[in-house]
Formats: sequence, C-alpha cells, structure tokens
Amino acid sequence: METKEILKKVRKIEIKTRRLSDHIFSGEYHTSFKGRGMTFSEVRQYQYGDDVRAIDWNVTARYNEPFVKVFEEERELTMMLMVDCSGSESFGSKNQFKNEIVTEIAATLAFSSTQNNDKVGLILFSDEIELFIPPKKGKSHVLRIIRELIEFKPKSKKTDLAQALKFLSGVMKKKAIVFLISDFMTKEYEHTLKIASKKHDLTGIRVYDKREETIPNLGMVNMLDAETGESFLVDTNSKSVRMNYEKHYKDNVKYFTDTFSKCGAGTVSARVDESYVTKLLGYFKARN
Repeated sequence: METKEILKKVRKIEIKTRRLSDHIFSGEYHTSFKGRGMTFSEVRQYQYGDDVRAIDWNVTARYNEPFVKVFEEERELTMMLMVDCSGSESFGSKNQFKNEIVTEIAATLAFSSTQNNDKVGLILFSDEIELFIPPKKGKSHVLRIIRELIEFKPKSKKTDLAQALKFLSGVMKKKAIVFLISDFMTKEYEHTLKIASKKHDLTGIRVYDKREETIPNLGMVNMLDAETGESFLVDTNSKSVRMNYEKHYKDNVKYFTDTFSKCGAGTVSARVDESYVTKLLGYFKARN
C-alpha cells in the first residue's frame, strides 16, 4: 500500500472507532477496569457520616476541630493490546477479513483508554514476537498503533500464544489491562496464561468467521493452510472428514473458553458478520 492509501485507511478507522469509544465505550471502560489503588487527595473538615477512621489527627489537633483525609482512585492504567498477526487472521468469507475486525476492535479499545488518560501499547505476534510498541499516552501514539495494524507484514504465518504470553510477562512488570485478540485456533498455552493472568487483568477476544466452523460438502477441494502454506486435496464428500474437522474446531474453542475461565481471565467471542460493539459492551457491563 502507498502512504497516501494507508493514511486514508487510518483516518477511516479513526473516525469509526473514535466515535464508538467516545460515545459508547469510554464510560463502560472506566467503570470496568479499576485503578491500582487509592491515593491521598486532600484534607477537609469532618462532616456528619464521615468514617472516623479517616480523621487526620495532626490537622485536627492543630485547628482544634475534626478534619478527615480524602482519598481518590489512582486512575492511571496501562493497556496492552496483544494481536495475533498469523496467516489464519487473513481469512474472510463475507464483507470483512478477520484481521480487519481485529484492527477495529484494537483501535476502539485504544481510543477508550486514551479517553481515560491511560497508556496503551501493542504486541504483534505470530509464533514469534513480530513487533513491540511500549505503552505511551496520546492520540498520535494510538494512530501509530492503528497504522502498524494495517500495514505490518509479519515474518511468520504460524501461531504461538504461549510465546507471546511469556514475552508479555517479561516486559510488563506492573499490572496492566491486557486484551489478547486472536482466533485461538491453537492450544498449549494454559501454563503461560496462568502466570500472566495472575499479574494482569487479562481478556481473550476470539474473532472468528462462521465459515470456519464446518466444511461444506463440495466434493474434492484443493485447500491451503494459511499458517504453513501447505496445499492439499480434501474429500469434503466424506462425512468423517467433515466431522473430524468440526470436532477439531470445537475442541480449540472449548480449550479457549475453559482455559481462560480456569485462569480467571475474561472472554469475548466476536463473529465477523456480527456487531463486535454489542459483544464488547455486554462484556464490560457484565464486569460491572
């Protein structure tokens, strides 16, 4: 893509997702994800109903009347967007590819975080760490993240969620809000997820296409594995072939939901031809 075309795409996504985050998600995001704790704000005169444990005895003694300490939530947070950029994310059977929806979801979440003056960072991964953008504040930083999501070309097409989660635990020493966005068509990441979810507030967002769930009966079909590049003939007329494929798909989905639940992490499943807005909003409200 030429620079002019990329900037046009970035602007288009900004307009759409900024509107969503401004009018729909910012309030829900704020109440769903809490700050690191309470920080001292000011001292004021005691009022009827105040907790006596909040009395500042030094100030009270000085002025010979009761004063209390006022605390407020330490609001500043850090959001990390972990985005799967492997080959399977390029699949799409309707109007949009999975990676286009992934970009929109990530952009909406990023703008929601900036509404609350939080930092946001990005990890793009395949079976290796393709790109790491450390967390920063500001609109220009979010636009850089969106641009990378649009134009970045990964070196590998394979997926390794465990490797990505291990990297997260290594670079993020303080608690962060983490959104792991993938189709989760892989397993063997329970151990690293358990470690990461103990430190961070982690949510897995599964983006999928309805056509991935089953194979239609189309006879002999030449299929391409988007992650390995391997091409092979498949007899879709065979009932056992279709059943094995469906079982493999359902096993991966079950592993995703069961593993995240076991580790105390949240989950959202968003189908490309349905509104991810409804799914995210429902998730935020359920957390409240």
